[in-house]
Amino acid sequence: MLGLVAIAGGGYALLVRGALTLDLGTGRRVRGLGPIERTIAAPPETVFDVIAAPYLGRTPIAMSDKLEVWERSSDMAVAAHRTNTGRLTTTTVETVRFERPYRITFRLLRGPVPHAQESYDLLPVESGTRFVYAGELGTDLWALGSWWGDKVAHPWERAVAGSVDAIAAEAERRAGRR
Repeated sequence: MLGLVAIAGGGYALLVRGALTLDLGTGRRVRGLGPIERTIAAPPETVFDVIAAPYLGRTPIAMSDKLEVWERSSDMAVAAHRTNTGRLTTTTVETVRFERPYRITFRLLRGPVPHAQESYDLLPVESGTRFVYAGELGTDLWALGSWWGDKVAHPWERAVAGSVDAIAAEAERRAGRR
């Protein structure tokens, strides 16, 4: 019995860390992520550049504990994102596609769930940029997967909200320099 508990605990830790993705294709449930909306006092081009720079250019040393770009091109990157979720750090691997200057999309390749798609839309408004985050997260195994999706979605959205705060601060700082 103790061995079974240890195996289950180890499996849970692997799942939370994103080292084990269960993509069974059975009983798939999809739930929304977001929306998270914010007005940023900077033009969409500036906000876009702040988001794209660590993916398409050189990743700052200050971000190296959270972001590792595995592959990059002029409009797309494959990147590992590390997020502290309490006692464990979750790693997701995602494709990040850039549609200058108004849209950035993310598609999960590996993580604690088998499916996730997200987007950042940057809409020009009189006061700067209307930032809109939305997405969806999918899990397998019917009610059990739905429960897991809820457990994953809350820290996922908190991590995005923290990123939006940092993006807004840097974009507004850059816009203030002009």
